[in-house]
Amino acid sequence: MEAGPQSVLHHINIQEVLFSRWSATTSRTGRLTAINYLAFMQTFSYDQLYQFTFNIFKVIGCSDEDANTAAVVLLSADVRGIDSHGVARLSGYVRLKDAGRINASPQIKIVHETPSTAVVDGDSGLGLVVAPFAMQVAIDKAKQCGTGWVSVRNSNHFGIAGYHAMQALKHDMIGIAMTNASALVAPTFSIEKMLGTNPIAVAIPAGNEPAFVADFATTTAANGKLEILQRKNAEAPYGWVQNKNGEPSTDANELKNGGALLPLGSDREHGSHKGYALGAIVDIFSAVLSGASYGPWVPPFPAYIPMPENMPGQGLGHFFGAMRIDAFRPAEEFKQHMDNWISRFKKAKPAEGYEKVLIPGDPEREMEVTRMKEGIPIVDSVVKELGELGEKFKVKL
Repeated sequence: MEAGPQSVLHHINIQEVLFSRWSATTSRTGRLTAINYLAFMQTFSYDQLYQFTFNIFKVIGCSDEDANTAAVVLLSADVRGIDSHGVARLSGYVRLKDAGRINASPQIKIVHETPSTAVVDGDSGLGLVVAPFAMQVAIDKAKQCGTGWVSVRNSNHFGIAGYHAMQALKHDMIGIAMTNASALVAPTFSIEKMLGTNPIAVAIPAGNEPAFVADFATTTAANGKLEILQRKNAEAPYGWVQNKNGEPSTDANELKNGGALLPLGSDREHGSHKGYALGAIVDIFSAVLSGASYGPWVPPFPAYIPMPENMPGQGLGHFFGAMRIDAFRPAEEFKQHMDNWISRFKKAKPAEGYEKVLIPGDPEREMEVTRMKEGIPIVDSVVKELGELGEKFKVKL
């Protein structure tokens, strides 16, 4: 399998990758400690991965336009260092298509609307395609009304939330994106998986400073982080998961054994009830509001897991918002103050052992610059899976 002239086998310090995604865990001493382990990876150019991904989406039935959209959205995760949500998931989308759970040529439409709100039905399409459509509806409504709000039903996994929220930035708008997901998370005091990792993203424009972009799961760690640990046969940090009896565990495979992810905060003493509440809000905005399935009935991403019985809605749900800055105050004035806010927080005195205070979005932006220049590292097991996918569809990686 050819990976092109930019493909090399090298060591990557995953501490840098995970720390850049704010993935730290509270140790028994209360200090924040980043995870550190090494992995072998191969590096591919963006163009290589884009062309391969585009071709795969085409061969499963997507139009040129949809295949392009899906490839761009999916690869935005790899470019920004969110490896768990990029090409590592490509095979998963294909398996969902093979299982009849994804419609490669959906008729996405607005099924209910007011001047500032809408409900979009994704027709079981790729969330990578449905979500950009819905976010654009929110932006268009904000242009007319000052704010736009869109809830989505009958969709699928939409990639990284941050990509969709960031689409509002070029319009001098604040963008908001969230989605529910298959149930992997036990609410505080429970051993039953009831919620997904249910991420929230908020993108806020600035002037001379880069935009503020917060993109985070409402769990202590996203499931994709566990998948990375599983590929490396590494343990999970304390506070990420619990076993089937509700006891803390460091087994990265705990979910396969009846365990669950923990809400942001890990346990009641560290505020897990707040993470549980955030995840619940995302679920309600994304699904109860739109008519998608919610809670334990959300369709699972792995195609081999049976669909839940007695599902109350249609597919996955998303929620998007766009807020025109000048609906509140002059945009340039706001952005000047955002610059001031950002620059002051950057100057905050760091704790001992840390170089600087980070602004949400800084690590991903820096990673994007690096990876567009030096290439995107892909772990060997994912490269192997992509190679098998390419052989299946006669598409060269």
